[in-house]
Amino acid sequence: MKMRFEPAVLLAFTALWGSMACAQSFPTKPIRFIIPTAAGGGSDQIVRFLGNRYTAVWGQQVVADNRPGAGMVIGIDIAAKAAPDGHTLVLVNPSHAINATLMARLPYDPVNDLLPISVVATQAFGLVVPNSLPVKSVKEMITYVKSKPGELSYGSSGPGSASHLAGEMFTGMTGTQMTHIAYKGTGPVLADLIPGRVHMYINPMLAIINQVNAGQLRLLAVTTQKRVASQPDVPTVSEAGVPGYEASSWYMVLVPAKTPAPIVNQIHRETVNALKAKDMQDMLAKGGTEALGNTPAEAMTFLKTEIARWGKVIKQANLKQQ
Repeated sequence: MKMRFEPAVLLAFTALWGSMACAQSFPTKPIRFIIPTAAGGGSDQIVRFLGNRYTAVWGQQVVADNRPGAGMVIGIDIAAKAAPDGHTLVLVNPSHAINATLMARLPYDPVNDLLPISVVATQAFGLVVPNSLPVKSVKEMITYVKSKPGELSYGSSGPGSASHLAGEMFTGMTGTQMTHIAYKGTGPVLADLIPGRVHMYINPMLAIINQVNAGQLRLLAVTTQKRVASQPDVPTVSEAGVPGYEASSWYMVLVPAKTPAPIVNQIHRETVNALKAKDMQDMLAKGGTEALGNTPAEAMTFLKTEIARWGKVIKQANLKQQ
């Protein structure tokens, strides 16, 4: 007896079989993990840990590819236009959400051209200054800056980056005048901050904690509502003299839109598994960072919320693309 199937049933079966075969064959070549910031930041550490996990499970090399520039737009655009086959990933931070409002024109749609895998982690910023600066607290910093209006500077990881907005928020809430100097990432900022050529930097803890622990920089405060467990003696900016000041960061893994669901689920599963590893959690905790590992749908909702939140800050500060 011959069995007959309606065309719609055959089409659905073919699609299901194709998806299963696609997932079973992934990955078929080395994976490129784009970091849209300069080398030397917290993103490098996260990509290294995740990459090691992916390689161990899938047997394919993961190549970290730093593509800084244009407030992360260059690297993200490369990812958005890559083949949607799971072999290109990108790790973004709040600048991805900020650019949605700050940039008048983007070469990609931040919501529709990229698909979130997961928010990897959330973390506090740290307010750091060079050891040569004669201040040891936020209050002393405010007093010192006010005594030299316009003479001191703060660095950022790029125009419109989260570190830029955090610096703008600090000067606005304290009534101080500092010159903003934009760099192409954390590494270049630190190269000028440590010797004192720039005087303040507010950036994710994970990217600066090694320099703080090595005694190269002075950590005056953290930017979350509560103190960071790894730095219990360091006050928050709010309790140190700027009531209501709060800023935080995050890292999110994205792939090109239209990446097949089975591959998205596979990458998500191994990403979450990597976040459960003790060495990963220890590394994150050291930098005042908390592993998250939410679902792709939850990550998309998170991203849309962040776009709205940072958009409000940008409009209130009347910031424009530089």
